[in-house]
Amino acid sequence: MLPALVDTHCHLTHPRFADDLESTIGRARAAGVAQAITIGTSVADARRCLDLASAHPGFLHCAAGIDPHAAHCAGAGFAAELTELEALLRTGSFSALGEIGLEYYHRLDERDRQIANLEAQLDLAERLDLPVVIHSRDAHPDMLTVLARHPACRGVIHSFTGTPADVQAFLALGWYLSFNGMVTFKANDILRAALGVTPNDRLLIETDSPYLAPVPLRGKRCEPAFITHTLNCIAEVRGQRVEDLAAWTTRNAQLLFRLPVSLPA
Repeated sequence: MLPALVDTHCHLTHPRFADDLESTIGRARAAGVAQAITIGTSVADARRCLDLASAHPGFLHCAAGIDPHAAHCAGAGFAAELTELEALLRTGSFSALGEIGLEYYHRLDERDRQIANLEAQLDLAERLDLPVVIHSRDAHPDMLTVLARHPACRGVIHSFTGTPADVQAFLALGWYLSFNGMVTFKANDILRAALGVTPNDRLLIETDSPYLAPVPLRGKRCEPAFITHTLNCIAEVRGQRVEDLAAWTTRNAQLLFRLPVSLPA
């Protein structure tokens, strides 16, 4: 039997789960997922995450942050949103601050503004002693520079895309790396090479549901139950037993996010 799995990053408040959320959670449990972290990308979304986690104690945990898209929408109201975020996080109901980060693929705020918004939230994570979930798309050089200025922060680069050299750079700063269904995509040889040099004790696994469903389910709505396909691919790439990989990723998730020790689903 596999060790209990942890999906460290999913978006179960997404409208695509509105019609079958309970059955989605049931399928996740049946697939061996014992815990999942549902991610709030804005204050409003974080409140929905908290309600959802409260309805599924022990299984669902939640994170809260103002991601680059939400920060862009907030505009001049970002400072007020940050104040609300801090009040929400101070309730002690969240396992992490995030996701937050830099988004250079889509046209959002100017880079300096994105960096300022990110650093304000990293400062908050330091004050509250919370791990951080980082979004970094087409932004690794700037992200590495920012994280180096915040050595007290710890956390994960979620949905990691990068080279083996990028892996070493983030590892040197003490960060975990999380991989999802993208490692199964045929054209992602560089990402699989990056996966191959990530040490066991810095490796996390996620689905990023409802996005990025793994092969052979690519194109479908992703959900936490699909994590087993990604797990199998990662084990094959790394030449590891699936059971050992599952044990490492679950241990890492529980340490980073201070999750209770999970039992098989």
